[in-house]
Amino acid sequence: MQRVAKNIGTKNIGIMENPFKFGTVVDSPYFTDRIEELAVVRQALNSRNHLVVISPRRFGKTSLVRKAVTESSRPFIFLNMQQVTSVEDFAAMILKGVFRIHPLERIKHLFNHFRVIPTISSNPMTDSIDISFQPTVQTDLLIEDALGLVEKVSDADCRIVVVLDEFQEVLGLEKNIDKKLRAIMQEQQNVNYVFLGSQESMMTQIFERKRSPFYHFGQLMRLEKIPRPDFFHYITSRLETITSDSDSIACSILEETDCHPYYTQQLSSVVWDRLYYKKEETIKVVTNAISQLVTAHDLDFERLWLTFNKTDRKMLQLLCKGQSPYEQRQIPTSTSFSAIKRLMQAGFVIRTDSYAVEDPIFRHWIKRRME
Repeated sequence: MQRVAKNIGTKNIGIMENPFKFGTVVDSPYFTDRIEELAVVRQALNSRNHLVVISPRRFGKTSLVRKAVTESSRPFIFLNMQQVTSVEDFAAMILKGVFRIHPLERIKHLFNHFRVIPTISSNPMTDSIDISFQPTVQTDLLIEDALGLVEKVSDADCRIVVVLDEFQEVLGLEKNIDKKLRAIMQEQQNVNYVFLGSQESMMTQIFERKRSPFYHFGQLMRLEKIPRPDFFHYITSRLETITSDSDSIACSILEETDCHPYYTQQLSSVVWDRLYYKKEETIKVVTNAISQLVTAHDLDFERLWLTFNKTDRKMLQLLCKGQSPYEQRQIPTSTSFSAIKRLMQAGFVIRTDSYAVEDPIFRHWIKRRME
């Protein structure tokens, strides 16, 4: 358990730091196991192949890949495609990634070959460089020039790694952009691409459908939940210094979260706070932590619930009861299929061994509304 000293008033009081972290990209000491998965990513980076990582939201794929890339000491560009709004924006963000690796002064001569010249300005407040392109119909030239620069500044012995998170979003930028990207990327020799995606059906179509330009473009890796024994050890090792009942508490946490990485960290964090700061009785701590989270998110869940149509609400209620969406007669099978597909694409339902509401706290909120 990590200990830190914080100043409170004039006294220096040693307190324990919450050892669980969620909501952001995590690394040691918060990173949870994933030894085998890390090995797969490292092997891909050490080859000239590309990598495709698919998993539901919040399974930790971004943290996994960032950890492997950082430990490789290779230069990298990390781009979240959900933040990209146009092809011009995509090209500008790629260039900003290049400038984080190579100062503009060293490579500005390479812009002589650009067919669409970007606007480059320095921000004195942040000491960063802002890049933009004017809207153009020649978007293929933008992509070729931007990705071409990545290849030019890369080194055969220390290749740049380009990570495109939520890659399925790229299809919404422009018609046939996948064909343009594949045509450029397949010719590059000194770049490793890593494609991450949380919408399984779309990512599968992009990389597994034979007619897709990206068919079998990279090694496919489906990130599963962290194995229960590994997560159990991770939780107990962090709770045992503040409670003698760490084993049963860890079991209760995993029973609620079903080993979902994000929600396990979230619930464990709240449990730790209640144990450490409130000295709460351990027999009720997990139940009380769930109640705390349900109450904290009540308004958000209420707003979210109002966005669902009646069929989606019924489907979520059935899943919260532990019922299969196809083994009941309240909703026609075709309607059930459409609803499940829609909810999975939006990230509210996941399927591992069976269909389930992705957020266990939202599940408890729904169940309370049905009481």
